[in-house]
Amino acid sequence: MFGIYITHPQVRIDANVPVPKWGLSDVGAARARKATENGWARQLQRIISSDETKAIETAEILAKASGVTIEIVHGLHENDRSATGFLPPPQFEEAADWFFAHPEQSFKGWERAVDAQARIVESVNAVLATHDATAPIAFVGHGGVGTLLKCHLAGRPISRDRDQPGGGGNLYAFGLADRRLSCDWTPIEDWQG
Repeated sequence: MFGIYITHPQVRIDANVPVPKWGLSDVGAARARKATENGWARQLQRIISSDETKAIETAEILAKASGVTIEIVHGLHENDRSATGFLPPPQFEEAADWFFAHPEQSFKGWERAVDAQARIVESVNAVLATHDATAPIAFVGHGGVGTLLKCHLAGRPISRDRDQPGGGGNLYAFGLADRRLSCDWTPIEDWQG
C-alpha cells in the first residue's frame, strides 16, 4: 500500500505576513481540488499535515474527498527560516541552493538541513510506527523538508537536485511496507496512484 508526501501548491505571498501563516492562492486551491478528482485522494485513510496554514488548507481539501479528519504533526513544518524573514524569490532561491549545498551549516541563522531532515524523518517514522501498513496515508507539508525526507527514503545525500519542480503542489509515493520510493515528484493533479 502507498504512502505519499504532498507539498502544498501555490500560496499567497505577503511580505507582511509570517511565512507559516501564508494560505493557498486561488491557483493553489484549484490545483488541490483538481487532485481530489483522482482515485488516490478518495482512498486515503489518514492525512497528516504540518501546522502551517498552506499545508492545513491543502490537507483539508483532500480530507473532503476522502472523508477523514486531518491530523496535525508539528514536526512536519518547513525548515525554520525565521532568522532572515521574508526573502524575495531570487534571494530565496540563492539561499535555498546554499541550504542544500551546506547541510551541516546554517544559512544566516536558518535551521540546518541535517537538523530539519532528522526532525521530519523522526516525525514521519513516529506516525508510521503505529500506522496500519495496509491503509493509504498522506503527509502534507513543504518542499524543503519534503526533499530532505525524499533524500532519506532514497538513501541519498542531501542535495537540491532531488527537489520538486517549481511552484509546489507535487507529490512522491513510497511503499508502506519497505519505505522505498515508488514514484518521483509528480504534480498532484497528474498522479494516478
